[in-house]
Amino acid sequence: MTLVDGRSEPSTGLSVADLFDQTRKQTMKLTAPLSDEDMGLQSMEDASPPKWHLAHTTWFFEEFILKPSLPGYEPTDERFAVLFNSYYVQAGPRHTRSKRGLLSRPAVADVMAYRRHVEDALLDGLARGAFALDHERLEELVTLGCHHEMQHQELLVTDLLHAFSYNPLLPTYIDSRPVPVHPVQETGWSDHDGGLLTIGHDGDGFAYDCEGPRHKVWLEPYRLSDRPVTNGEWIAFMEDGGYDAQPLWLMEGWAVREKNRWTAPLYWWRQDGVWWSYTLQGPRPVDLAAPVVHVSFYEADAFARWAGYRLPTEAEWEAAAAPTRIAGNFLENGALMPLSGAPGLWGDVWQWTSSAFSPYPGFTPPDGAIGEYNGKFMVNQMVLRGGSCATPTRQMRASYRTFFYPHQRWQMLGLRLAADK
Repeated sequence: MTLVDGRSEPSTGLSVADLFDQTRKQTMKLTAPLSDEDMGLQSMEDASPPKWHLAHTTWFFEEFILKPSLPGYEPTDERFAVLFNSYYVQAGPRHTRSKRGLLSRPAVADVMAYRRHVEDALLDGLARGAFALDHERLEELVTLGCHHEMQHQELLVTDLLHAFSYNPLLPTYIDSRPVPVHPVQETGWSDHDGGLLTIGHDGDGFAYDCEGPRHKVWLEPYRLSDRPVTNGEWIAFMEDGGYDAQPLWLMEGWAVREKNRWTAPLYWWRQDGVWWSYTLQGPRPVDLAAPVVHVSFYEADAFARWAGYRLPTEAEWEAAAAPTRIAGNFLENGALMPLSGAPGLWGDVWQWTSSAFSPYPGFTPPDGAIGEYNGKFMVNQMVLRGGSCATPTRQMRASYRTFFYPHQRWQMLGLRLAADK
């Protein structure tokens, strides 16, 4: 299949009904600390209010599964099709993205009722075998909807962090908790022989369309750092004038840095000689041994140049990660911030690569509106790998490609270094 492959979670045998139930409950758990006022916050066009995330992920199931294939299904409000469509042009008109924070109506209670309505209809339809779709295609679409919602779980908390950062009270989303602080460790390196390798999704379980087709790539021998770049290393870059050293920067990156007056990662400030950062646990002193986060591709590329290395390609990252166990600091850990002391390829921060988000050889998007999921974004964006402290663990696999514009910083974005061998 070009969109999804597999009808249950291969590691657990979880049914799609259980996957749907667990995914929806996890989203609600993420909103539990929020007030109704919090639920409507939108701090910029790239971000969306928590309330909108709740409704949009519900719209996805309604638009692509319930409306076309559950006989007798009645929407709670036909106008929601316009309010909560994101970018699916073939699905119809959409409310302006930058004005989602102006949607005081429907109220939070109405959005919650909308979620329950769709959940009840989908679970009842599954239990009765009432859908017009064949069983395999139905389960593929439900699985896609669940993974789509997992992506929005990550967006929900990172969008909220950005919105809260504008509040002079520096509110906490979750209670501040003690976290282990480890000493800064020397960087280790793993050597990789390269050669003719195969990357892309192998067909076992779920994957997004952009993860295939599986194809061969040639890699020269390379080295990969065994941990992401740390805050302490980033401070050394700053103190050495890295943000003012134009030769380190790509031309466009330098222009963006000047326009936005970047002098440090997003959410950082210096107080009484100590660097602080705003997190979902509130303000905290910067942990020198933890991975640096909230840096753009332009900053990551400049740092790598300053350090005498480079960013890995996505093929290099995937080849190194494929044989490793997926373990790290993900959403379920509950910290929602990078932690020190956990070397490896997974978790804490998404890692910028030097690869543009472009189609793999032979890529063809699925037909219809659902084919707009990834394909039309394959321009002017860069690939990141490895997941972050806000990514659900169930999302992770070696072939997973996320992507952002090179100037963006509000997600949990960091880097690891690579070198030619």
